[in-house]
Amino acid sequence: MRKQVCIIGGGPAGLLLSQLLHRAGIDSVILERRSRDHVLSRIRAGVLERGTMRMLDEAGVGARMHREGYVHTGTYLSLQNRGFRIDFDRLVGSSVMVYGQTEVTHDLYDARDAMGGDIVDEAADVTPHDIETDRPYVTYVKDGTEHRVDCDWIAGCDGSHGVSRRSIPGHALRTFERVYPFGWLGVLSETPPVSHELIYANHSRGFALCSMRNENLSRYYIQAPADDDAANWSDDAFWDELRRRIPEDAADRLVTGPSIEKSLAPLRSFVAEPMKWGRLFLVGDAAHIVPPTGAKGLNLAVSDVHYLYHALVRHYDGDDEGVATYSETALHRVWKAIRFSWWFTTTMHRFPDQSNFDQRIQETELEVLEESETLQRHLAENYVGLPY
Repeated sequence: MRKQVCIIGGGPAGLLLSQLLHRAGIDSVILERRSRDHVLSRIRAGVLERGTMRMLDEAGVGARMHREGYVHTGTYLSLQNRGFRIDFDRLVGSSVMVYGQTEVTHDLYDARDAMGGDIVDEAADVTPHDIETDRPYVTYVKDGTEHRVDCDWIAGCDGSHGVSRRSIPGHALRTFERVYPFGWLGVLSETPPVSHELIYANHSRGFALCSMRNENLSRYYIQAPADDDAANWSDDAFWDELRRRIPEDAADRLVTGPSIEKSLAPLRSFVAEPMKWGRLFLVGDAAHIVPPTGAKGLNLAVSDVHYLYHALVRHYDGDDEGVATYSETALHRVWKAIRFSWWFTTTMHRFPDQSNFDQRIQETELEVLEESETLQRHLAENYVGLPY
């Protein structure tokens, strides 16, 4: 098989890149090691930045998002059960969209199918070769038979445990990591959301977040020890702890019910440099991981896709500046998102060795934020998404 671009990974980043390239007349193939049903079963965050919305529109897959998604013009922060609102619309004239990542992936799969996109599911032993030459290729095994894709470029959209990052020589790769000593215990319930906008809560017992998927599907999180187990938490224990941490008026109107999904997600910050080696590009989680605080994971992957897509279009028009500078350009925005997610995480969570002094500093940080329009604008700019 011969393709201009071989994309490793069939999550939203790989699908979006393939869709955009197709519309620009650049052919690609996606190699995904899991089944489509598995990819579509993943439950992920659902806050989309303004730039992500524009990219989905550019790819021709934004119609259902605009029809069924929820525009949020602000968010609530609380400290010790008292909340205040950050007004995105007033501060920066923009908003975010609440629309689940699973729905984004559905829309992208539908679009690729409608356009005859080449997607190989359950591709095993995917391996890039000769990435430092101008004739790279990728091998994979499907139904017991090895196949080969010759290509001009390889896009590694295969996540933090994929083969793409491991294909860059160790002497050339630098990694930066911070592992947080807690996780997010999340519950999905078929209940109306407690608020029409997200609530981020700082409390001496630990962080909490009230989120939503739609009018009758809510997503809630509480901070828990990193070595905890979701099986240790009954639904009643979860709801009781959530009530203790969120604003009192929200706790009073919280509607509870049986959980339909419960899991514990670890938190870490991670960056790999460079994001390009030879003919291989790293995209999304293959290059960087952010804590879910601030909802930057999917959005940061989409910004990588933006830079790579435009770089490849320019390349096939005879201009190689974009592919030459992809890593530097993408990392400039990545590190700003890493900083924001780190700040938001350290401000809102309680650390195991945290003293009463540390807790009061966090509370004062939020009080200063409540009183300062300048600081609120800075938060709003980062939350709705820095420009590409």
